[in-house]
Amino acid sequence: MSDFLGGIFAAIMALLPGGAGDAAGYPGYLEADYVYVAPVGAGRIADMAVAEGEPVAMGDMLFAQDDAQQQALLTAALARRQSAEANLDNLTTGGRALEVDVIRASLAKAQSDLALAQSNLARSEKLLAAGTTTQARVEQDRAARASAEAQVAQLTAQVGVAELPARNAQQVAAEAELEAAAADANRAQLDLRDRQTVAPVAGIVDRLFYSAGEIAAAGTPVVSILPQGALKARFFVPEAERSALAVGGVVQVGCDGCAAMSARITYFASEPQTTPPVIYSKEERGRLVYLVEAELEAPGDLRPGQPVTVTR
Repeated sequence: MSDFLGGIFAAIMALLPGGAGDAAGYPGYLEADYVYVAPVGAGRIADMAVAEGEPVAMGDMLFAQDDAQQQALLTAALARRQSAEANLDNLTTGGRALEVDVIRASLAKAQSDLALAQSNLARSEKLLAAGTTTQARVEQDRAARASAEAQVAQLTAQVGVAELPARNAQQVAAEAELEAAAADANRAQLDLRDRQTVAPVAGIVDRLFYSAGEIAAAGTPVVSILPQGALKARFFVPEAERSALAVGGVVQVGCDGCAAMSARITYFASEPQTTPPVIYSKEERGRLVYLVEAELEAPGDLRPGQPVTVTR
């Protein structure tokens, strides 16, 4: 619309002898910089939360996409993170308490067996000295004591190993696994959050390009918003009056049936335009016009496309 209307108004200015002049005002029209809102990822639109012409605030939900897949991925990612946390905790704190208790109980029994074996051996040695038992019996009791001592030593070592934390390399690997699992969970949460698209600015919903049930591609606009204060007047100034205006200056914008309102110039074209053919002669210089843009300070109910007249 900008190029089409711009060409029309430039042609009108070019046909006016000597340009439009400030007495009659500069012809122009209203235009707006729309915000086009698109989803991050492709998907079916499950809910369209706004309607055309409805006001929205920044952060209001505009539409939601089907998120069943993202919910499943998040559940799996959270489970992996929980598993990685448990693995790291197990490595850093040593064996689990129940496992250590079982080994300690076995050690206590082995120590009791050792005490019994030592007592039996002592009694056998006394009986051998008194000549009331055989050497074979004594050797049997000695073997039993040696076996009990070995069992106590083995279980004592197992308790020590169970209470030790993991070796450094194992712990580093477990920490890296936890970081990766946490990153996957965070990404899954972001992907799920992105299935709900919110308004990036406050304004009026101008157009809905999709309806609920349709599939929107990633990056394809679904909603357009006319932001608050986004209206601007585009008008054309003759070459002879170009020096009278500058960026930052204030002009008055009027239209049929509305009171004049202030607007601040935000853009001034560096090159002129005219209807072709362009002949840069002294006679043609009066037909050259410059495009100027000015933001309206209080646009009210004005809409893009309305013709306006701008005066200094």
